Amino acid sequence: MGDTRTRLLEGALETLRAQGIAGASARAIATAAGVNQALVFYHFGTVDDLLAAALRHGSEQRVAVYRARFAAVNTLKELLDLGRSLHADERAAGNLTVLAQMLAGSQMDDKLAPATAAGLGMWVTEIEEVLGRVLAGGPLAEFVDVAGLARATAAAFVGLELYEGVDKDGAEQAFDSLEQLAGLVAVLEDMGPIVRRTVRSRLRKAGSVDK
Repeated sequence: MGDTRTRLLEGALETLRAQGIAGASARAIATAAGVNQALVFYHFGTVDDLLAAALRHGSEQRVAVYRARFAAVNTLKELLDLGRSLHADERAAGNLTVLAQMLAGSQMDDKLAPATAAGLGMWVTEIEEVLGRVLAGGPLAEFVDVAGLARATAAAFVGLELYEGVDKDGAEQAFDSLEQLAGLVAVLEDMGPIVRRTVRSRLRKAGSVDK
């Protein structure tokens, strides 16, 4: 069953999946882990510290599962296809629920915010690397804030987890729209140099107007 510390980390994740942040008490986590409640405080000091460690633990495990698949992505379409697969797998496993619950908890308890940001940041790092590689040399490369886009993408996937719970068709439509956008970028990249130069020129002008 693993050592006590690992069992508590896994128990905390399972409690977040099953009972949400409101149900993540020391007693509930200890029960899920199959250990004495006092061990929560012995190993982690507080429930908040245990939840923070559990999110880091879970995020490290899940990101490692997908790292090779992220590395194989060469187009925005492939990234979105991976995103669909990742979303479905992580939702089925309850792992997106963990992130969503920790984000909700961070709104009420700022002690959880740094760990939640760090857990989400692990996904952002992978997405940012892919976006930087995929967009490099393309017509949009100089106009896209890759770091900001990576954060927006990660936030969107967590948000879709919440949205899908109340409007599954709407969440599917959101994915479809992102794929259409990726398709438009692909078409633009396939156009000749004259068209690409024209687009760059228009984008530069639009940027100068905004400034």
